[in-house]
Amino acid sequence: MSDAELARRIATETGTLLLAIQNDCAQGHRGDREANTLILDRLREARPDDAILSEESADDLSRLDHKRVWIVDPLDGTREFAERRGDWAVHVALAIDGRAEIGAVALPRLGVTLSSECPPDLPPPHHPPRMLVSRSRASRLCVDVGHTLGAQPVPMGSAGAKAMAVVRGEAEIYLHSGGQHQWDNCAPVAVALAAGLHASRIDGSPLVYNRADTSIPDLLICRKDLAQSVLDAVAACGGDPIPQR
Repeated sequence: MSDAELARRIATETGTLLLAIQNDCAQGHRGDREANTLILDRLREARPDDAILSEESADDLSRLDHKRVWIVDPLDGTREFAERRGDWAVHVALAIDGRAEIGAVALPRLGVTLSSECPPDLPPPHHPPRMLVSRSRASRLCVDVGHTLGAQPVPMGSAGAKAMAVVRGEAEIYLHSGGQHQWDNCAPVAVALAAGLHASRIDGSPLVYNRADTSIPDLLICRKDLAQSVLDAVAACGGDPIPQR
């Protein structure tokens, strides 16, 4: 089985498990725990020589000595999950030499798993562009950039749901400056890149994975033809990315 097929199958199976938990009790802690156990068991069985970085497990820094590292978020959007909303996701990604090469993002409430192996074709863009924003805590920079671009704000929950909304053609821009970790965006970035989208830090520099510090403070996923306009707007609005260590 290919890495991409493995990622897709694990993300889909985990999504099915989480749907059952959400329908039963919607307890985020239970979802995090059981989803993490499932993913780690499947990866260790199928790829025993690879390292794993998961939000729900202690970080083993021996991963830094590995070329191949699976980076997973068993339940992205715990708040949305607990509220029985649909905008949460499962992330399963493989970083190779620090790059997000393989990824699968399951959107269980939509019954779909998007994969870097076979991403959907991008539909025609919307004008004015639609920009994903946090439904509860959009950063000042994102608000200012949206105004500068004349973008239509689209509130949404988890990082994976937002990124996949761009992949699915439900928005054109996902800009984030409020701080994330590698597991928040590795799988979404792999899928976005495979779909032909732009993905970078907010200064245009590349996203690098499997670093000792799991923090990735900011992110831009958007249509390629909009990338320079968004990056220019970030700079004009005072965007100052935090160095990735």
